[in-house]
Amino acid sequence: MVQKTQKMGGTGSDTRKAAYAVVLVAIGVVLAPYTSFPIGIAKVNPTQHFVNVLGAVLLGPWWAVVIATVIGTLRNVMGVGTLLAFPGGMIGAFLAGYVYQYTRNVYAAAGGEVLGTGFIAPVASALLVAPVFMGKAIPLLALLPSFLASTIAGAILGVLALKTLQRAGVVKLGE
Repeated sequence: MVQKTQKMGGTGSDTRKAAYAVVLVAIGVVLAPYTSFPIGIAKVNPTQHFVNVLGAVLLGPWWAVVIATVIGTLRNVMGVGTLLAFPGGMIGAFLAGYVYQYTRNVYAAAGGEVLGTGFIAPVASALLVAPVFMGKAIPLLALLPSFLASTIAGAILGVLALKTLQRAGVVKLGE
């Protein structure tokens, strides 16, 4: 049981965090084939954003970024993701964790996820990832709706999961 998400430091903390990260990666990877679907020109995966919010709140921004990177890599290997999964997952994960670290508010963390994935990641995808790494031009306005739909759905599910875990006494959130 996690006593307080803001006080996970101490002996064994890194092992515990690594174990949580492995579980979150497993959730993201196992559910990806069932929750990835095309919206517009991108394959969206609300499960990624659900996991991002959980990882950001429970483990912090850097752990959340590592989790998003591993899930994005495995989704691409499995054929249920594209290179757009990297900015789409990593930027939102970092902002969710960063915002939670300073506010201790789950809703603010979800807002960080939506801001990072819904608004900043499409810009990075359109200006850098698509032309440089995918060899194609993708208009920013073509990415915004799919990124926003995916992150809003996932962030809501992440908040609901955290609130459920809090009510069950599994985690004590910083609010």
